[in-house]
Amino acid sequence: MTQEQTQTSQPSSLERRIDLTVALAEVERDVEKRLKQLSRTAKAPGFRPGKVPLKIVTQQYGGQTRSEAIGAAVEKAFGEKVREQNLKVAGYPHIEPKAEGSSEAELVFSAVFEVFPEIPVADLSATEVEKVTFTVTEAELEKTLDALRKQRTVFVPASRPSQKEDKVTIDFTGRVDGVEFEGGKAEDFAVVVGGGQMLPDFDAALVGLNAGDAKTFDVAFPEGYHAPNLAGKTAQFDIVCKKVEAAQLPEVDAEFAKALGIVDGDVEKMHAEVRTNLEREVKKRLESRIKSQVMDALLAANPIDVPKALVDMEAQYMAEAAKRDFESRGMPTNNMPFDPAWFVDQATRRVKLGLVLAEVVKAKDLKPKPEQVRAVVDDFAATFEDPQQVVRYYYSQPERLQEAESLATENNVVAWVLSVAKVTEKAIGFDELMGNGA
Repeated sequence: MTQEQTQTSQPSSLERRIDLTVALAEVERDVEKRLKQLSRTAKAPGFRPGKVPLKIVTQQYGGQTRSEAIGAAVEKAFGEKVREQNLKVAGYPHIEPKAEGSSEAELVFSAVFEVFPEIPVADLSATEVEKVTFTVTEAELEKTLDALRKQRTVFVPASRPSQKEDKVTIDFTGRVDGVEFEGGKAEDFAVVVGGGQMLPDFDAALVGLNAGDAKTFDVAFPEGYHAPNLAGKTAQFDIVCKKVEAAQLPEVDAEFAKALGIVDGDVEKMHAEVRTNLEREVKKRLESRIKSQVMDALLAANPIDVPKALVDMEAQYMAEAAKRDFESRGMPTNNMPFDPAWFVDQATRRVKLGLVLAEVVKAKDLKPKPEQVRAVVDDFAATFEDPQQVVRYYYSQPERLQEAESLATENNVVAWVLSVAKVTEKAIGFDELMGNGA
């Protein structure tokens, strides 16, 4: 079999086109070989297995075998040309027969495919990277403890008018133009004042109520309200307050410590554990922010085109992952489309980052050492009751270490970028770092 590249063109920066010539004489020899192999096991009425005449085998399987032989010849020709030109093919080639140039002696095929981009690692010495910083103090510890207390709020009867953060139990009836509407009536309905559960007008009317009070007030529904029959309209509500309860936070004592998992109720031990967990979370968030900065810097310094085939595959994977996530939450997905096109922008960024990171790791020898991978695994395990059991889980099968290896690799890339770029430090507020505005 011989092949010849008759044309190479580059319609886009990553697309390649190669024309391949396949000698029919060699295809026919391959067809004959394949048919002889088939005849050893072929079955046909009136003949024992393996004793079917070659002519009948050819009649039954000749067309299929010829297609397979041509496919194999084209695949071989394509592979040889790719190796000759040292091309790194991304995805699968699109191969079509060409009438032009084909003859009784040979067939010509056109292969269109994409290649991986060349990525010379850019000089980052002039690249600016902002590194956010934060140090945990007693103030943040107390704020965290307050948040933990609020999660364990209990409500006790109050003999005063209701105020923000109280829980009130009410009966209510709503009407639009004097007519009750669906969903506008309830009895023994409990709601926290100012908790955001109700529309602003309704929430405001819950302040200043005593048990036994009745009240009538208007509520304006926004134009974009989810119920079309109420959107943009004003309803009148009648309510009766049946109970007012004040929020009561637990004391920071032995019982509170036990509720947080400190078996012996030692408050000092609880403070130490909360601080450790808080510092771990702060460290994690700081690392996440600097990593994001570094990845943005790498993409900006190394602009590349990416193969559409890889983006399409990544977008498809992301769509399937989103569907699995919905299903894991018990949400029906039968009639819910998950279009890969929704994920193209994210997929493009992922593919770009993957290609750039791979080249940086290779060029700067940033593959993680075993002790770096172990440090990541230890960090994973630290939050579990039995860390050593988690460590054994990861090391019991090599493929389980892939996540830790990937993270260790990213950590090495971040460290390298910070060592060569212009790094400026910026203090960040606790609320912004922890998500209240982050």
